[in-house]
Amino acid sequence: MSHKAGFVSIIGYPNVGKSTLMNAFVGEQLSIITPKAQTTRHRIMGILSGDDYQIVYSDTPGVIKPHYRLHQAMMSAVFAALEDADVVLLVTEPGNEFNEETILRKLRDSKTPVIVVINKIDLGNMESLEAEVEKWKEKMNQATILPVSAVHRANLDQVFKAIYRLLPDAPPFYPKDEITDRSQRFFVSEIIREKILLNYGQEIPYSIEVCVESFKEEDTITRIEATIYVARETQKGILLGHQGSAIKKLGTLARKDIETFLEQHVYLELRIKVAKNWREDERALRRFGYPTE
Repeated sequence: MSHKAGFVSIIGYPNVGKSTLMNAFVGEQLSIITPKAQTTRHRIMGILSGDDYQIVYSDTPGVIKPHYRLHQAMMSAVFAALEDADVVLLVTEPGNEFNEETILRKLRDSKTPVIVVINKIDLGNMESLEAEVEKWKEKMNQATILPVSAVHRANLDQVFKAIYRLLPDAPPFYPKDEITDRSQRFFVSEIIREKILLNYGQEIPYSIEVCVESFKEEDTITRIEATIYVARETQKGILLGHQGSAIKKLGTLARKDIETFLEQHVYLELRIKVAKNWREDERALRRFGYPTE
């Protein structure tokens, strides 16, 4: 039996549903999803294996104009994913004018096949959808264009079939029981960051980074120590809240989801440290796992 395998990179602006799409394909909550823009900061791989195929999806940070070195590192992850791709999923939605000409030109000039996924069709009408399809036929005339609703899983089977047809013949890259290239520590830090995104407003979620410093598995409990880094001293006070009430609530919410993820009781200790202007600090970015070249 022949076997297909390849890397499928998912790109697009923030908040078009890239992460929802990958989670739906893989069948696991690998990428955190919140209503806030720039939720995805790292390139996260989700691996889907079948009897005769293996698809390695890459959920990438949303395409943005960089304002910090952090943003430059996030965009480096996007371009690296484009270079590695056997298939590119360009995710958009009706009314979303994807006009990053550098990326569009790269996709047009490349021999890598492109599937334009028009997401959130459940929120629009047929007339606007038809206009969206026609627009993309003009913009990317070599691409396959497929409307979907990732939330409702509508037409995702058509996207899978299109990907499968485009996969090269190759053996699997990863063992068939693996579903991601990321560690448990990474997902624990992402769960904590997700709770910050959901429970704090304004600049706070974009000024923090989470590092798991200690991860000790015992027979009946996993003990985790994590540090939340903030860019300014004032942000530390906001994270703590009055008499520590906000950080206590954050820890409770995060611990519950981490216990579900690890399927074990968890003791979670959170600390807050100030790392001034870490979003512009190359050494800090490398420590936090961002590409800096």
